[in-house]
Amino acid sequence: MNPPHATTILSAEVWRELASEHRARAEVFTLPARHRRDRGQPHPIADFLFEYYPFGFSLLDQWQPGVGVGIEWDGPASADDLPPPFSGRRYVLKNGVLAADLGGLSAKEVQRLAWILELLIATRDRLPNFACHGLHEWAMVYRGREVRHEKTLRLRLPQQEIDAVVESQMICCSHHDAFRFFASDARPLNHLQPSLENRISLEQPACLHANMDLYKWTAKTMPWAGSDLLLDCFELAVELRNLDMRASPYDLRDWGLEAVPIETAGGRRTYETLQKSLAVRARSLRERLIAVIRQTLAVAGISTSGLDLCDSMV
Repeated sequence: MNPPHATTILSAEVWRELASEHRARAEVFTLPARHRRDRGQPHPIADFLFEYYPFGFSLLDQWQPGVGVGIEWDGPASADDLPPPFSGRRYVLKNGVLAADLGGLSAKEVQRLAWILELLIATRDRLPNFACHGLHEWAMVYRGREVRHEKTLRLRLPQQEIDAVVESQMICCSHHDAFRFFASDARPLNHLQPSLENRISLEQPACLHANMDLYKWTAKTMPWAGSDLLLDCFELAVELRNLDMRASPYDLRDWGLEAVPIETAGGRRTYETLQKSLAVRARSLRERLIAVIRQTLAVAGISTSGLDLCDSMV
């Protein structure tokens, strides 16, 4: 009999080939980041996803099959001797097949998965706003008292012009983790006042940061989500971060990126076009993550009705 909940079994040859291909794909990002860290040479754009989100390089590098998939195991026969990422209580080894073990989900883990699911569905179903034009990065340096990336980047416009852009545009940032870095003088200028408490009520599917967060929510759903979805979300997050910074008031030419000048009408049109393209890709990934969380909770025989959810769990 196979481990509980493993409906698909991959042979050792197949899954090891998948793991090798996955590592090569992930190391396009993790190897340069490791080298920069070892040399003490930070990259203000490429390193953001590794610094802002608290997940190690190994989470991306090491392939995991995801919920419902078992792998033929030809390694150590004892579950106590399983190597990473299969060690610990997340996996069960039975009759030579290794699979994620849904039997060990704690009440807190169930609540976390249910909260993420609720957020993803609410974000998916809300109307997208393609008129934000990335002004959150401008609001962060408003009036110049604090410039978040001043150690690695210089501004491409004088402070007076940056302030004029902030004051002349409608700022409608809906993402708590972006809004909390606004300069204090810019916070009242935002049409919305996002917080942890109203996050589910405000996040919307055009937001670069909400779509970037798909990587975070997938990482928090590991190992159930599986490494293929995790890396797909990370690769999209890289492109989202590039657009995020290209639309900012920073000069990125030394880092190989040209500005999307949202202070001009043409730049705002370019931003919207790129934002819409990325939002289409995010929609597909969000649906995949919704499906895998639903599958995880259903296979584990867990009902999410009546749960007392709170943001501190995520």
